[in-house]
Amino acid sequence: MSVYDKLKELNITLPPVATPAAAYVPFVRTGNLVFISGHIAKREGKAWVGQLGKTMQTEEGKQAARAIAVDLMGTLHAAVGDLNKVKRIVKVMSLVNSTPDFTEQHLVTNGASELFGQVFGDKGAHARSAFGVAQIPMGACVEIELIAEVG
Repeated sequence: MSVYDKLKELNITLPPVATPAAAYVPFVRTGNLVFISGHIAKREGKAWVGQLGKTMQTEEGKQAARAIAVDLMGTLHAAVGDLNKVKRIVKVMSLVNSTPDFTEQHLVTNGASELFGQVFGDKGAHARSAFGVAQIPMGACVEIELIAEVG
């Protein structure tokens, strides 16, 4: 099954690449690697604002991370032209806007990781880091960046 068939089965439509909010580019390709800049969680086209452990719980954060994964795939599609060229999702780095006592950043990030597994199968298994941070631009609850290997 192609990646696009899987996306259709999951009722996912890839968004266009978002315009960067500062002085950076959405992605850089070097050799067979594509580095995708951090994407913040969005809901209804605006930053998905919140802090895990204060105004949001783990399950909502997980939904936000899943939404970011969809946006990241849209950017990856723009970078390579065909998601079937993805050989591997190599690395995911997740920043979770959270209180000092919130310790479920890894579970929040599963929202993205699990979707990559559903869409890419074994190629979606990746190395990962998940951090709790004091703040993310625009007050967003989660920001995720991605490295992918392409053919």
